[in-house]
This record gives sequence, structure tokens and C-alpha cells, in this order.
Amino acid sequence: MPFAHFKVPADTLSPDDKKRIVERTTDLYAEIYGDRARATTVVLVDEVVDGGWGVGGHVLTAALLNGDA
Repeated sequence: MPFAHFKVPADTLSPDDKKRIVERTTDLYAEIYGDRARATTVVLVDEVVDGGWGVGGHVLTAALLNGDA
């Protein structure tokens, strides 16, 4: 069963954006593994609270990601 897990900053995607991620990711897996993979592909879009992640030892915030910091 193909599985994709996206972690994104909370409140940055609309319901339509999430739908597009699920659809396009499923399409990609089906393209790679054949259409039989479509029915079992799982896509998880996980929203991470502001400041709940970091890169290179630095906490990332929405302000930093948006260039406001």
C-alpha cells in the first residue's frame, strides 16, 4: 500500500489545497505503480502547530517561513 505523509504549517492550506495534494499524490503513485495502486494509496496531510518544527537546529515559525521575521 503506497503511503505519503505531508507535514505542513498549520492553517496554511485550504481544504481545496489539501484535496489537490491527495489527488495529485494518488495520481503519481498510480503512474509509478500502475492503476491498481490507486485504491490502496493513503495520503496524510498533517498540520504542524506554529513553532512545532525546526531545521538545522532552528525553530521554524509561520512568520519566518513567510519572510515576516
